[in-house]
Amino acid sequence: MKTITSSNGAGWYLPILLLLGITTFSGLAFAQGQTVTGVITSAEDNSPLPGANILIKGTTTGTSTAPDGSFELTVPSGDVTLVISYIGFKTEEIALNGQETLAVVLTVNIEEMATVMVVGSRNANRTALNTPVPVDILDVRELQKLAPQVDVNQILTYVAPSFNSTRQSSSDGTEHIDPASLRGLGPDQVLVLINGKRRHNTSLVNNQQTVGNGSVGTDLNAIPTFAIERIEVLRDGAAAQYGSDAIAGVINVVLKSNVDQGESSLTVGGTSEGDGENVQYNANYGFRVGQGGFFNITGEYLKRQDTNRTQNHELVIFDQAEFGNFFAYAFSNDNARSIDDQILSERGLTRDDFDFRIGSAQVEDAGVFFNTMIPVSSGAEFYGFGGLSYRDGRGSGFRRLPSDTDNNVASIFPNGFQPETQSNILDKSLAFGIRGPLKGWDVDLSNTFGSNRFDYTINNTVNASLGDASPTSFEAGGHEFSQNTTNLDLTRYYPKAFDGAIRGLNVALGGEFRVDRYEINAGEEGSYADFDGVGTGKTGGAQSFPGFRPDNEVDRFRTNVAAYADVEVDFTEQFLLAGAVRYEDYSDFGETVNGKIAARVSPSNRFALRGAVSTGFRAPSLHQSFFNTITVDIVDGVLGNTGVFRNDSRLANFLGIPQLKEETSVSASAGFTATPLENLSISVDAYIINVDDRIVLTGAFGNDPFGGPIPELVSLFQQVGANSGRFFTNAVDTETKGLDLIATYDLNLGQSDLRFSLAANFNDNEVQDRLNIPAALVGQEDIYFGPQERSLIETNNPDTKINLTLDYKIDRFSALLRNVYFGEITRDGFPFGDVQKHDAKIVTDVSLSYQINPNLGLTVGGNNIFDVFPDDQIFENSFFGVFRYAPVQHGFEGSYFFGRLSVGL
Repeated sequence: MKTITSSNGAGWYLPILLLLGITTFSGLAFAQGQTVTGVITSAEDNSPLPGANILIKGTTTGTSTAPDGSFELTVPSGDVTLVISYIGFKTEEIALNGQETLAVVLTVNIEEMATVMVVGSRNANRTALNTPVPVDILDVRELQKLAPQVDVNQILTYVAPSFNSTRQSSSDGTEHIDPASLRGLGPDQVLVLINGKRRHNTSLVNNQQTVGNGSVGTDLNAIPTFAIERIEVLRDGAAAQYGSDAIAGVINVVLKSNVDQGESSLTVGGTSEGDGENVQYNANYGFRVGQGGFFNITGEYLKRQDTNRTQNHELVIFDQAEFGNFFAYAFSNDNARSIDDQILSERGLTRDDFDFRIGSAQVEDAGVFFNTMIPVSSGAEFYGFGGLSYRDGRGSGFRRLPSDTDNNVASIFPNGFQPETQSNILDKSLAFGIRGPLKGWDVDLSNTFGSNRFDYTINNTVNASLGDASPTSFEAGGHEFSQNTTNLDLTRYYPKAFDGAIRGLNVALGGEFRVDRYEINAGEEGSYADFDGVGTGKTGGAQSFPGFRPDNEVDRFRTNVAAYADVEVDFTEQFLLAGAVRYEDYSDFGETVNGKIAARVSPSNRFALRGAVSTGFRAPSLHQSFFNTITVDIVDGVLGNTGVFRNDSRLANFLGIPQLKEETSVSASAGFTATPLENLSISVDAYIINVDDRIVLTGAFGNDPFGGPIPELVSLFQQVGANSGRFFTNAVDTETKGLDLIATYDLNLGQSDLRFSLAANFNDNEVQDRLNIPAALVGQEDIYFGPQERSLIETNNPDTKINLTLDYKIDRFSALLRNVYFGEITRDGFPFGDVQKHDAKIVTDVSLSYQINPNLGLTVGGNNIFDVFPDDQIFENSFFGVFRYAPVQHGFEGSYFFGRLSVGL
């Protein structure tokens, strides 16, 4: 374990520890106040409500009820009001006025119930406890207070075992929008909702051989964490209910709706390596609007500095005759000798002039989100939500060495250079609608718009073909995706339907009309053009990221019409049967019909069996159909330009690459839930997901990994400024199978509460033997879908992930201890690298929180406190040793420590 001292840059957090000691001492000086006890029950049947939240108004101090509905809480002296809430019930505020014992009865909130289980069921009476499919409900409010993680992707990675997201390095746009996966499937195979409405995708196509290669995901980090009340994760195929993309499951983000109260927080932190410092400020407040309405608004600012995790190499001379111009990093070379600092000093140089930077990008985020509901008339209400976020990112490309004369201008960068990829990402969303009763039906008419624009600026670079006249910064163009979705949903619940023959019947009908639009915009001429008219061999375009050309420009749209029917039948209190069917018609690829059947059987109130079978689909994104560009990649061990070409291009036709079609899936799940003890709950669910015609990005044609360049192909690619080319294709069928386990145990220790949580995911992804390869490409299987592409699907996500968490609360003090086991992964560096297994790792998080007074709290802690890193990469996969760590499992940042100040408003 690495010793952390101020000498390595981590001493900044010592004042925070000192501040904790001071505030703890001063906090103990406060009067302890009184102890309040009570029981919270339901007005429906007088049953206890376990897990209800009790908060001191205006603070984050509180507790939750035990399985029998009881609670105990120490409150400060003076005027105190308790806020008591439970999912699906109306929130109550109770002024104590000296009372020490409470009996609180909560009534069902029909309006809230309509939004509680918007994922997985359209029955307003359904909760996470009685669904026929597994749904996790994550309390983000509590995580905002205690968790070291500050963005949505990282929060989910550390609390939901089936969810994974790892920051990437030197991967163009993927450095700035983290790819994420559910159950090891692609980022585009999980649907994201906000308040039950479809969230738009990003405009970014992951194309740098990262996890999610060839896919388009949703930028969860564009949603401020402070705007979120909870996150619901449906771990089951749901395309028959929600449409395209919901093959792996659905993530529903529910925004805050609190009124007459607010909160803010300031978080500062950094890594034990002395980099990666971040500052995050959040503020949220809810205003009361009319009778029963609200307007809730959140603002967030986050700045995260970059990190550097490259290998430390010896600097050597490759050509002594040209000493001063030819430097490189290497471990050994027959004609090389080490360069000492004196030799560098004589030439006015330092080792920093030759440093690589390989690590996570610098990111600066600012965003604002709102959520509102205003009652109108006759029980109807207007609602709306949306947000605006902006991100400025700074990532690093591959370093150009002084010896790389074709890609450098020595008069500008005599010692070589490392280009910087700057991103400017603007994400916008707005949803509004009206809902209410109409002739016995609950009707919801809504419209949701969202867009994501991503522009590139390449700094600290050259267009070598311009020679001495080259600028060092270029506007390289960008891409944009927008989506507008109109929905009409009707729901009706029939209690004791068919003259009481069944306990309840829920019927939901609806339709959707969606318009997608995708654009690529060209950069300035110098970012892509080759001005070498005299044949000097100098490379054109901005080094690291040649800009989008005019012939790359795209402005395409499509429409989609859908209709669905959804029925849930509670035959008895012990038996539920649900079914759904959905029809979709896409303007670009045609029609599809999908269905789902789910059931739940409860022999007793302590045990239930559940299962589901469904078909699904995912339409090819407009990005996959029309994205085309030239990127820089490693080809035959050296940097070269690789093109990504459209399936309707001349090159695709020459190679016989077919047009894209939709992915289809069949999935099944079966499991049980059990409460063997009053304070112990367990759920186990097994699943299998078969996906046919899965869309992937091929390897690079034009260079046979065993026979070298293919002249006729290289000649074709060179006509468009590339050395090789890749294409999107429905290449493979995959099978995903696994098991989810979740167990929680609550222990009331009188004055304190202790919760143990165990969550595990065991997952296996396998590419089936059948390869959907065109006849013209038989014999080039290892390029069409090679070992590297296979490993990105099968083995680049952990096959096992286990989360063990202990939460402890006593009076004003809270503590979190969490261990996350990230299973082994295997990376294949084919064709120029090798196969490497990365051993499993355990990451430990700790945080301590103290409520100084009702409006002020302090939290300190750390992520990965034992400074665990992934295995060092083997030399063959590390680009000559530069990439010490691969961006796998929990990432390559090392230990991170933080302090957080929370203020009630």
